[in-house]
Amino acid sequence: MQVTGMLYGAKLLQFAGFPTSEVLGPDASEEEIKALIERHGSVFVKPVFKGGVGKKGKAGLLGRAKDLKTALKEKERLYFVEHRHGNQFAKANGVTFEGAVPAEHEVYFSISDSTHFRAPTMTLTHHGGMDIEELDKSMVAQVPFDSLTGMKAFVVANALSALEAPKQLISPLVQQLPKLWELYHDFGMTTLELNPIRMRPDRGGRLTPVACDFKCGFDRDDPRWQRLNLPPHVFAMDFSDFEQEINQLRTYQGQSDVYVINAKGTILAPTFGGGANSLVTELLGDDAIISSDFGGNPPYEKMKQVAQICFKHWLKQTNVLFIIGGKSNNTDIFETFRAMADALREHFSKHGATPLYIVIGRGGPNLVRGMGVMRDTFDALGLPYRIFGFDSDMSEVINYAQAVDAWMKSGGREQIAGRLNLSGPTAQT
Repeated sequence: MQVTGMLYGAKLLQFAGFPTSEVLGPDASEEEIKALIERHGSVFVKPVFKGGVGKKGKAGLLGRAKDLKTALKEKERLYFVEHRHGNQFAKANGVTFEGAVPAEHEVYFSISDSTHFRAPTMTLTHHGGMDIEELDKSMVAQVPFDSLTGMKAFVVANALSALEAPKQLISPLVQQLPKLWELYHDFGMTTLELNPIRMRPDRGGRLTPVACDFKCGFDRDDPRWQRLNLPPHVFAMDFSDFEQEINQLRTYQGQSDVYVINAKGTILAPTFGGGANSLVTELLGDDAIISSDFGGNPPYEKMKQVAQICFKHWLKQTNVLFIIGGKSNNTDIFETFRAMADALREHFSKHGATPLYIVIGRGGPNLVRGMGVMRDTFDALGLPYRIFGFDSDMSEVINYAQAVDAWMKSGGREQIAGRLNLSGPTAQT
């Protein structure tokens, strides 16, 4: 996710006219916070993280205050809090103060591009406010719909009826949820999630859906997101020089999605494709230095710049350069491999050789020509390598890369350094 929380979520939802909780940002004055508490009875204090990181509530990273003193104390506790969930690590930079929304019912809603249905898909349940994956499938509706006609009111109505949702929920949700399709479609989103939507009763008892948390992801290669005028730092996972340099390479063609998993890792894995990225990140764990998706048929110049930045920051500590991706439909393997080979050759020429083992697993157009370029480059540099074709099992290729990394750590790095006539600190780096 690139935008999480209500700090920017409330502003984006204004484009759709969808009701939201009242939100104050990190710069809110004490008078504004006090007035917010008086209007709503209490406020929730939430840390602001870059990108998406889960299980914040279960980690105690959510404060609630009914008076100004408690609110300021929670602000001090959470303003720069650090949080780790799985392989993800994030540090907060600020907090939001969100007015409490009284409600008996909570709803989960999302729209995403489903690879299963090959269509935009609505996910909906009136059992929101919890991890949706923990719910029985019968309690969650997943409904694909035609992107040409959009998410119409009847799509929502039929889903709620099938879930046997309380009748008082159906009409307000049918009126409000279709608005979110316009927000999703008009600004180049790939995912939009609201959880929870709290159903706030008015004086007459009629319920109004109110968004209390927000997540979304954009296709950064779709120019429509630029109309939102979001600040550039929203799309940075961290303030590291590496991620900032990569993020500056956004062009009309090719993806540059990357974040650092473990700055002390030993496998540098430029990955092509979202599915490959998920599998590689999960299986490599802390051995991986970065998580990346450089697919989308990047042109030669862009791919070379991406590789140069990766090599500049990480090659010195790398045991295994692991170039991996699925079988591409449109990415020119020859162009991407030629760019990476040229970047590696130039890096060695400028900075000197480093002990390295290369593992490649890839498929797609011009694969054989691309492999030939890589082979010639590695042979010229004196580097050991292993290349797997499109018919290789990706999980087995990942296991092979991990086995090579273990061998490098147990003496293989020194052997390669000897072959390259390296000695002293360079061989041990």
